[in-house]
Amino acid sequence: MDLFGTAGIRGDAVETVTPALALAVGRAAGRDGREFVVARDGRETGPALAAAMEAGLESAGADVRRVGRLPTPALAFASRGRRGAMLTASHNPPTDNGIKLFVDGEEYDREAERAVDRRVEADDPPVAWDEWGRGERADVLDDYRAAVADYARRHGAPLDGLRVVVDCGNGMASVATPQVLRELGATVVTLNGNVDGHFPGRESKPTPETLADLRAFVREDADADFGIGHDGDADRIVLVDGDGEVVHEDTVVAMLAAHYTERSEADDPVVVTTPNASGRIDERVEAAGGRVERVRLGALHEGIAAAREDGDEGIEVVFAAEPWKHVHTRFGGWIDGVTSAAVVARLVADAGGLAPLREPVTERPYRKVSVSCPDEAKERAMARLETAVPERFPEASVATEYGVRATFPDGSWVLVRPSGTEPYIRVYAESGDVEQLVAEATDAVEEAVAAVRV
Repeated sequence: MDLFGTAGIRGDAVETVTPALALAVGRAAGRDGREFVVARDGRETGPALAAAMEAGLESAGADVRRVGRLPTPALAFASRGRRGAMLTASHNPPTDNGIKLFVDGEEYDREAERAVDRRVEADDPPVAWDEWGRGERADVLDDYRAAVADYARRHGAPLDGLRVVVDCGNGMASVATPQVLRELGATVVTLNGNVDGHFPGRESKPTPETLADLRAFVREDADADFGIGHDGDADRIVLVDGDGEVVHEDTVVAMLAAHYTERSEADDPVVVTTPNASGRIDERVEAAGGRVERVRLGALHEGIAAAREDGDEGIEVVFAAEPWKHVHTRFGGWIDGVTSAAVVARLVADAGGLAPLREPVTERPYRKVSVSCPDEAKERAMARLETAVPERFPEASVATEYGVRATFPDGSWVLVRPSGTEPYIRVYAESGDVEQLVAEATDAVEEAVAAVRV
């Protein structure tokens, strides 16, 4: 079986992520530990799936603490010192749902997911009737919000006088981000601030198109300093500037990465990111005295662990991020859009606005293109591209650990990598002449795909 993708298990709640699957995954995961916390987001299918997950865990001998509807980062916070299961499809449409597993505040790594996968396939039976676990209710939301606020106060400046517009997207940010920002002193205006599993206000995925109302509101509100958009479970964050324009996701990473690197007293401060992340991150981190390590998409937790294991005593992983998703390593090992909102707001207050915070970041034109490729042809196509990309761009340095990434002397770069969820090979590029770079890379990908499909 191959249940787990780059972000847990996701799919249609009627056909794929069914109560039967949640029961089976719960019974399989329950072998891993004695105590689990279980939460769900606001989707209509969440209560039934959570109940099935709880039943599976308890029938495997695990005790369950039911913590109700939460943002995914709050469930991760609650899983410290134990294990956790989150029922969420994040930014997927309302017809979908999903399962994410945590241990001590971190997502399961590939080895742990494969172990669960094998047990589901083996259809392990429940433990003996008198060894089943017990369930109880617990509350963690207040503790999580207080912890986020306390952590954010260590960064930047007070938010008194700052006006922030937050589009919660009818998701779980509704119970966290506005409350934390108000606790920190900001004036907060909320859009789509009630939890509704139909996502009536907009699509759950925050994009420049779906955030049109937020962008217009910020642009027309003369007193608004900036805007924030979240996805359904509040692990993603999008920033909107005072003109209503979306701030590029890599610029946000670069700002936070530079801040954390500058604050670190370690001999070797490291930022972990992904192959598709911009060179602007490297530039800001290196200027602040640190370095960047990259890891495959969906595996920031693995990259953090690898950097720590491979480094000497002077290393500190100060921050980790992929586009839209950030891990504040001194706060916890999980992706946390609520904490990002709080820390960014404090940094904006300290800088006197978003523009001064953004100004040091070099923002080259960026493009992303998808080239059709059948799943069964991806491996052979990528093998060809490991040779074709260096031949096409002989002036670039090429890395092949996570796709094929060519980096040029002027800081431009291009990456080709297979999608983990769709029949495409993705092309990412950042350059002053991005259209030409994308065209050349796309030609190389199309030639590779055509060659292996013959």
